Amino acid sequence: MSDNNNEDLRPTKMRGVLFPKAKYGVIAAIIIIVVVNLIYYKGFIISLIN
Repeated sequence: MSDNNNEDLRPTKMRGVLFPKAKYGVIAAIIIIVVVNLIYYKGFIISLIN
């Protein structure tokens, strides 16, 4: 019965949309931030290594 109530709370156009788990969104956000920073600071990181 509680599952039916949860589906009724969503708008009708969004009932068929599957939402990913929140932890996958957090992991994806961290990966995107790390990759963008690596690209942005590539020259600085290479100068630290040399």
